[in-house]
Amino acid sequence: MSKMTFCISTLNNNNYLQLAIKSVRENSHFKDAPFVIYAENCTDGTNEWLEENKEKYNLDVYIETDNNPKRGIGGGMNFCASKVKTEFINFLQADIYVAKDWDLELLKLHEEYVGKDRGIVFSQRVQPDIFNDSERAGTIFVPMEEFGEYYHNFDEKYFLEFCAEFRKLNKFTVRKGEGVSGLIRKEDWDYIGGNDDRFAPAYCEDMDLFIRMQNEGFKFMLTSESLIYHFASRASRFPDDDLTKRPQELSDVEQNSMREFIKKYGRLSETDENDFVKPMPIIDGSPNRIIQEIKWKEL
Repeated sequence: MSKMTFCISTLNNNNYLQLAIKSVRENSHFKDAPFVIYAENCTDGTNEWLEENKEKYNLDVYIETDNNPKRGIGGGMNFCASKVKTEFINFLQADIYVAKDWDLELLKLHEEYVGKDRGIVFSQRVQPDIFNDSERAGTIFVPMEEFGEYYHNFDEKYFLEFCAEFRKLNKFTVRKGEGVSGLIRKEDWDYIGGNDDRFAPAYCEDMDLFIRMQNEGFKFMLTSESLIYHFASRASRFPDDDLTKRPQELSDVEQNSMREFIKKYGRLSETDENDFVKPMPIIDGSPNRIIQEIKWKEL
């Protein structure tokens, strides 16, 4: 039996999701590991594609079509986690492409660094520099055109060659968390309670999770031995693939989540020298550990 289950929560990200699933099944060390997909309110052909291809890629597919309000990424991750029966959960975003053996390297790091303690480990991400933020630790920024800006012109062969060379020349770890991927024991996820649904449907849920984990003494580490290409916010900021225009609805959602964050913590977050969020006390009485009362209808 596999040690881990891959999990993706998605909303209208069909083309990138297809590429992500393909890469996980082709490039992972644990190619036959369970794979849970949660699709919420998708109207772009995602549901149909998943139904048609779930046997080909050996997917456990759960589709909801009438959620209002939306569970969002965080709630979708909570749902995926509720279906996991393996020791580890391996979370992924939908707009990614994984390199060879990325999953094995995460497992090695977890066993070596976290051990029997509570903790979570992450992949190094490679990302087009669409935010002009090239100093961010834990991310390799590349020119927009390096591997292709979009799913339809992404150069898989070139990216995998780049990763093979990069791993020969660069071996390092950074104490940091990233929202693109994460390997965690199922019992540790259940202990912290997963994502806080007050940040649904998006934004601040990963920052809040990392703060609560640190408040509970979790270990964090990111490794350059596990590499993932991230197309950068194609679901949360640029769902139409127009990198020059962000829908006002998403800006409003982000502002609401930031207000909720300030209510919970009293101020905006601060980061350390690695651009990793610092632990903070919760001021509104909310617990670090959330008791999830997940009332999922059968899908």
